[in-house]
Amino acid sequence: MSTRFKICNCNRSMPLDAAAGAKLGDALGVGALPVATQLCRGEIGQFVNELSGTERMVVGCTQERARFDELAQQHASIAPLRFVNIRETANWGQESLQALAKTAALLADAALPAADPVPSVTYTSRGKTLVIGNAQQALPWARQLSSQVSVSVLLTGESAGSELPEESGIPVFSGEAVKISGWLGAFEVRWQQVNPIDLEACVRCNACIDACPENAINDLYQVEAEKCSRHGDCVIACGAVGAIDFSRRKTQRQGQFDLILDLSASPLIALHQPPQGYFAPDSNPSDQLAAALQISHMVGEFEKPKFFSYKEKLCAHSRNQKVGCNACIDVCSAKAIDSAGDRIKVNPHLCIGCGACTTVCPSGALGYAYPGAPHTGRRLKTVLSTFADAGGKQPVILFHSQQQGRDLINRLGRLAKKSQRHRGMPAQVIPIELHHTASVGIDLWLAAVAYGAAGIAVLVTDEEAPQYVDALTAQMAIAQTVLSGLGYAGAHCRLMQATTPEQLDTALLLAPKGDVPQQPATFHVAADKRNTLDFVLDHLYRHAPLKPDHVALPAGAPFGAIAVNTAACTLCMSCVGACPESALMDSQNAPQLRFVEKNCVQCGLCVQTCPEDALALAPRIAFTDTSKKAVVLHEAEPFCCIRCNKPFGTLQMIDNMLAKLSQHGAFSANLDRLKMCGDCRVVDMMTSKREVRIVEIKPPSITR
Repeated sequence: MSTRFKICNCNRSMPLDAAAGAKLGDALGVGALPVATQLCRGEIGQFVNELSGTERMVVGCTQERARFDELAQQHASIAPLRFVNIRETANWGQESLQALAKTAALLADAALPAADPVPSVTYTSRGKTLVIGNAQQALPWARQLSSQVSVSVLLTGESAGSELPEESGIPVFSGEAVKISGWLGAFEVRWQQVNPIDLEACVRCNACIDACPENAINDLYQVEAEKCSRHGDCVIACGAVGAIDFSRRKTQRQGQFDLILDLSASPLIALHQPPQGYFAPDSNPSDQLAAALQISHMVGEFEKPKFFSYKEKLCAHSRNQKVGCNACIDVCSAKAIDSAGDRIKVNPHLCIGCGACTTVCPSGALGYAYPGAPHTGRRLKTVLSTFADAGGKQPVILFHSQQQGRDLINRLGRLAKKSQRHRGMPAQVIPIELHHTASVGIDLWLAAVAYGAAGIAVLVTDEEAPQYVDALTAQMAIAQTVLSGLGYAGAHCRLMQATTPEQLDTALLLAPKGDVPQQPATFHVAADKRNTLDFVLDHLYRHAPLKPDHVALPAGAPFGAIAVNTAACTLCMSCVGACPESALMDSQNAPQLRFVEKNCVQCGLCVQTCPEDALALAPRIAFTDTSKKAVVLHEAEPFCCIRCNKPFGTLQMIDNMLAKLSQHGAFSANLDRLKMCGDCRVVDMMTSKREVRIVEIKPPSITR
């Protein structure tokens, strides 16, 4: 599908004129672009006249997106509309006159086809809501929500000075030690019943209050334990209603709910990314109102993308109850990933799409799907090639989120337009919006450098979980070590932390900038992370100023070798059976431990499995041809069976067995059997006259 571009200099507030339109058109390969001055107002007819076509239309304005969308609907337009902000991100700032190449890159990015659709995850909510908290806060909000959704209340903590609803339409419970699990439409809440009065069975007749001589029952029908002597007058007064039972104390109760409004002083789900349908606003009334409004609209069926893909065969989590890689489990801020034997299990209902698990996964078993790496790679290749075609030099890619990251960049652009004290977005910094900044890692960062990016920056705000920042920092250290080891000068990777436009303006002064390959890469990013890295590293090495055989990497890197203590290794091959990536192999022809370095993901399963503690990880990236071939790490002289002469082990293995089992009762008198293969050992046991045999003696049958 071809693309038309509509650009406007926004009432001449941007340095875009006919000459700029001609240069932009050349870079985009579409001919000179007309530049409007008031596309959303005085020249709106130009926009309307082109709505009848079927070509994709890219509008270089997000300020008036709603207006353009409304016009497209009014005129029954079938042309897909795309919008891109070229004002705050490129043409409002101190370097706007030099931002033509970036403007072309942003327009080219917006013109790309949409990413492939992904499977969806469905939630079903009937509006059954549980409000948790003390009576002063929980009961008023329950009354407010009761006209919108089906509400229950779980009272916790001190509740003096409040009263239960006059009518019994809102179920009320009380308890402590509350535990919540689940997600929107499928929450399970467990709590410990403390109050002997069942508030659901209570008819509010006050007979118990009148009968209690200690005044131990308050207006919320809670028995105050420090006053109660348990004489039982309240039980007698309650009579057939049966709401009071002192044996009910410390019993466990549970309930199923679709939505949770948690008004506790500290959230009961203390996660950076709580599950969908769980709301824990602070004590600010406006925050509580916002949460209540969301709850009132969350009835029905809802969908979200399934953000990840998982290839079990590549997973290096565990083997034989030995844990190797736990990176995805440790980094997930939503607790959506658990161990499931040798594999991991991702709960799609809890996954919030940050993608950090895919960034830290060394093998590529977990892949980000919203969008997939090939689509993001296509975006990088497009913007960088367009930037170069338009005459741009030393581009820097700035990855940012579609929420706070986008907002910061836009606010900085507006600030720079108003005040000369702020620089705004530099001309060579190209913003790339992501669903989440943690979803892109070393494979795409290095691919961008291979395509010609002089720097990779990731903008993080306070919306990212702390472990995501740590993970991105560690991954950037690995990427920078590789580039520096190959002789590419300068700092290529930087994490930019900012929560205000002023902080972002300062951070951009330190935008990364380093050397790039003399020739940009032409490969496409693959869906498989390791395949992409193969292409990337090959290109970077071929054009590198230095040609080292290998570069040492920080601990935790997804590449490396295995160091073998040959004096300790018995070639038992336990490590071969544990290796999930076929990096370690045995040989059918001789006692050999072979290794393909290219396949190793440094998961450590071989180290955890080795009974002799003879293995150690050696993180590094190798560039020699031998790293792609099986090399012998250790070999030994075969030991042949002393009975049939068939090789069945190594000399070192047999010596170890003789040393360890010589005092064992089963072998001390028959050490030669340890020198036999399994078949001959059985034959020797069956034919030896010195063996004591145990024979079952059956009683004689009785004939009647």
